Amino acid sequence: MSAPLPAARLRRLFSPLLSLVLVVALGFGLGGCVTTGLPQAEASPWQAVPLDTRSNPLAVAFSDASHGFLVGSNRLILETADGGASWEERALDLPEEENFRLISIDFDGQEGWIAGQPGLLLRTTDAGRNWTRLFLDTKLPGEPYLITAQGRGKAELATNVGAIYTTADGGNSWQASVEDAAGAVREVRRSSDGRYVSVSGLGNFFSTWDPGQPRWQVHQRVSSQRLQSMGFQPDGGLWMLARGAQLRFGADPADPEQWGKPIIPITNGYGYLDMAWDPRGTIWTGGGSGTLLASDDGGLTWRRDPVGAEQPSNFTRIVFTADGKGFVLGERGSLLRWVG
Repeated sequence: MSAPLPAARLRRLFSPLLSLVLVVALGFGLGGCVTTGLPQAEASPWQAVPLDTRSNPLAVAFSDASHGFLVGSNRLILETADGGASWEERALDLPEEENFRLISIDFDGQEGWIAGQPGLLLRTTDAGRNWTRLFLDTKLPGEPYLITAQGRGKAELATNVGAIYTTADGGNSWQASVEDAAGAVREVRRSSDGRYVSVSGLGNFFSTWDPGQPRWQVHQRVSSQRLQSMGFQPDGGLWMLARGAQLRFGADPADPEQWGKPIIPITNGYGYLDMAWDPRGTIWTGGGSGTLLASDDGGLTWRRDPVGAEQPSNFTRIVFTADGKGFVLGERGSLLRWVG
C-alpha cells in the first residue's frame, strides 16, 4: 500500500483546480458577457478639445450647423461658431451671488432654452445673442432638469421629481402633462417621439411615461445592481447602465420590462455613466477615469478608445446631434469632439 500524500503536496495539486472552479462558477453566476481585458483601437474618431475651465460640461446644443452652446456647472456657458472645434466663454446676465448649475439646453432653429438649478429657465429667440430669464412658479414641483424646444414659443420641461410641463406662449404659462410626479429621480431622458424614462433617486427602480398617459408607470430593476442611467436606443427600446459596470439592452421596444442578459465589457473598477450610438451605428459607453468603449456588433465585443484613455476625467455624457456632430462631456472641463 502506497503512503498517503503529504498535506502540503495535496494543497499544491488542488489549488489550481480550485481556482479554475471558482472562475467558472463566477462566469455562470454573472450570467452574461464579462471581459477583464479589452483591446485598444489603433485609431480614434475623437479629438480632445481644450477648454479654459475646470467646471463640468453638462449639455450641448446647436442653433445651426456651426453655432452652438456648451453649458455646465458653476454658471458655465461657452459658445462656438465652428461646429464645436473651439469654444469661447459667454457671459449671462445673472445675479453674481447665485452659483447656477446649467444642466440642459436645446434649440429649435433660432428658438432656444436653458434649464438650470436652482430654479433657472432662460429663453432666446435670436439663436442665443440675447437670453431672457423666465421666473417659474414657486409651486412647480422640483427643480428644472430637462428642457426640449418644440417650435416658436413652445417647449417641454421635466423636473428632477418627474413633473412634466409644456408651454405654448414662450414660458409665460405652463400646463401639466402628468397628474403625479415620479418622485425624486437621479436622471430623466426623453426620446425623439416624446416618451420619457427616469431612474429613481436611489437607483432601485425606473419609471416610464408615454404622451397621453395620466401618470408614470413604475418598473422594478431586473437585478440586484442599482441603476445608474437609462435611455433610448435608436429603435426606441431602452438601454440600462447599472452599478458594477453592468449594461443591458431592452429586448422589446414595446415592453420596458423585457431585457437581454447583462453585459460587463471590462472589469476595471469603474462604472459607466452614459451610452449613445454614433452615425455609423457603433455603440459608445463612457464612465470613470477615462473609460470610453465602443462596440460595432450590438454589444457582443468591445474595444477601448485611445483618446478617451488619455483624459484624466470621468465621462458623464455622450451626445450625438441629428446632423452627425458628436461630443463626449467629462468632468473638470474635459471635452471630446467627434471627427469620424
